[in-house]
Amino acid sequence: MGWCSGGDKLDQEIFDAMGEFIAYLFQRAERLSQHYDVPVSAIKALHRLDGPVAMKDLGQQMHCDPSFVTMIADVLEKRGLARREPNAADRRVKNLVLTDRGLEIKAAVEQEALGLMPWTRALERNEREQFLDLLRKMCKSLAAESTADSKPETEVSATGVAQPVAG
Repeated sequence: MGWCSGGDKLDQEIFDAMGEFIAYLFQRAERLSQHYDVPVSAIKALHRLDGPVAMKDLGQQMHCDPSFVTMIADVLEKRGLARREPNAADRRVKNLVLTDRGLEIKAAVEQEALGLMPWTRALERNEREQFLDLLRKMCKSLAAESTADSKPETEVSATGVAQPVAG
């Protein structure tokens, strides 16, 4: 596309190809969403629900705020795919739990989604293993950057209390 003038042409081509790849994946996710009448965000939640999960924990796993988790829970409940129930350890906390129908839809969506992934058809097994290694390497790098970026610089005061460093 050319926005990387003076930069590495290979990096630009990777960037463009990744954008195209992600766009294809989003299109496939939208088709699944329409087929099962479940929004993509709710499908993402279904994937994360293997047992009772506190709604706050689900929000952290999905990197979204509590009001969005509430909306997802409403969508799943309305479709009979999940229910809210009190947490056994703290009744103030609400868990989201898949219903039998939710478990069926989750299994069907995951099976169909896996079949739609291009690497299952386009890559040989050894290529898929290399692809997985590269993805994990990049995710590890991103996670390290994210962790470093999210930790504010602190210093320990004379009283032994950690305080943010003044910028």
